[in-house]
Amino acid sequence: MAGSVNKVILIGNVGRDPEIRSTQDGMRICNLSIATSENWRDKASGERKEKTEWHRVAVFNDRLVEVIERYVKKGAKLYIEGTLQTRKWTDKDNQERYTTEVVLGRFNGQLTMLDGRSGGEGFSDMPDESPAPRASTPRSGGGGGGGSSSSRAPVSHDLDDEIPF
Repeated sequence: MAGSVNKVILIGNVGRDPEIRSTQDGMRICNLSIATSENWRDKASGERKEKTEWHRVAVFNDRLVEVIERYVKKGAKLYIEGTLQTRKWTDKDNQERYTTEVVLGRFNGQLTMLDGRSGGEGFSDMPDESPAPRASTPRSGGGGGGGSSSSRAPVSHDLDDEIPF
């Protein structure tokens, strides 16, 4: 196989409120932790088991950091797409340390909020600040016949209704 791929996709919950800091040159960086869980039933005992993995995430994209700062809190469900990177540093005791994290860089990576006000939209579709939901109008096809679809009134759905599943 020619080339290689470094891509990480996570769907999980934020473990604590995101930490946002600025570098000396003014670039904002966000660090957060995402928990993913696997559930299964033990065949021998029938007992339900769960295993949780914690993932460190570093965000270097200014727009994503702004969205995270405004809308993401502990417990939020997120879809994260980035690359896996390991970095090395020397701590205050002069010991070499390593950490591996999912990185959403300046020009790559994706973050989608799966719950809350965003309605599951990605960062490129900033949540609407107005409380009124947007209504969608069905479009009629460009083919012949079927003129009755253009006489229908637009359908409006209340986006705050609970989905029953």
